[in-house]
Amino acid sequence: MPTRRQLGLAAAALAAAPGLAAAQDGPVTLLVPFTPGTGMDILARLVSPWLQQKLGQPVVVDNKPGASGNIGTQAVGRAPPDGRTLMVHANTFVTNVPLFTPAPYDPIHGFTPIILLTDGDLVLCVNMDVQAATPAQLVELAKRGPIDYASPGIGTPQHLAMALFGLEAKVELNHIPYRGSAPALQDLVGRRVHAMAMPITTALPLAAQGRLRMMAVGSAHRVPSAPDVPTFIESGFPGVQVGFWYPVFGPPGMAAPLVARLNATLNDWLRQPDTATRLRDQGMSPRGGSPEVLAELVQADLARWTRVIREAKITAE
Repeated sequence: MPTRRQLGLAAAALAAAPGLAAAQDGPVTLLVPFTPGTGMDILARLVSPWLQQKLGQPVVVDNKPGASGNIGTQAVGRAPPDGRTLMVHANTFVTNVPLFTPAPYDPIHGFTPIILLTDGDLVLCVNMDVQAATPAQLVELAKRGPIDYASPGIGTPQHLAMALFGLEAKVELNHIPYRGSAPALQDLVGRRVHAMAMPITTALPLAAQGRLRMMAVGSAHRVPSAPDVPTFIESGFPGVQVGFWYPVFGPPGMAAPLVARLNATLNDWLRQPDTATRLRDQGMSPRGGSPEVLAELVQADLARWTRVIREAKITAE
């Protein structure tokens, strides 16, 4: 969450240009570069009424999927920097860059960072036939025979989490990509694949029903909703810290007072009493902070996942 100094600077910028966004004609578009029902789409629809109220303009959510999110992302990168086109994305914003050749866009200079809205936890799960209770035991099984893991698709956070685990464990795991989470999860609980990384909110009810086993969470600390599930760090794999995060970006070249106003408005939404509850229901935790916080995360994750994708020899095809 933002510091008092950051909020003060944002408020000062807002006061310097109080009517900047409101003076524009037409609606504000929250572009989501994936299909309806995805985490970023849900998040965009949660926040859009707040933005509409505070900006005094209509706010519409526009889904523009295609090419693993690249089509919608590129459209935002080409939009005018007037604050009328914003984008709610996920960490695929970073991982798509080393995944595709040539890179589809420049995540550092091609967009204006506005805010890191939320993040969430991933957990390693196995089906109930797998004779392993810990990541180390799963590694030992993989040394004796193939371990197949599912993901919603190539380059998704779920795929890259397992690829990173394989690199850190120095063991080969066999990736089975699916077209979305539902069929991947169906084959995991149906015992047709051995393992899968997934949002912990997806795993919790299935684990309670005895349909899968949770092994380790990718966060730095144990999560309150699953206190008995250790982290990868505790399990002997300190390099495996993985999750998902949802940012807001605008086109390149947006004016600093406009960015400050949007940042302050979205930070204010994150502080509302019911926001954290609504986000937790979707497996997300509120984050917020300055645009610089998001910019630093983009740079760090770009370097990290570029290394993982290259070492694991992952390609988009």
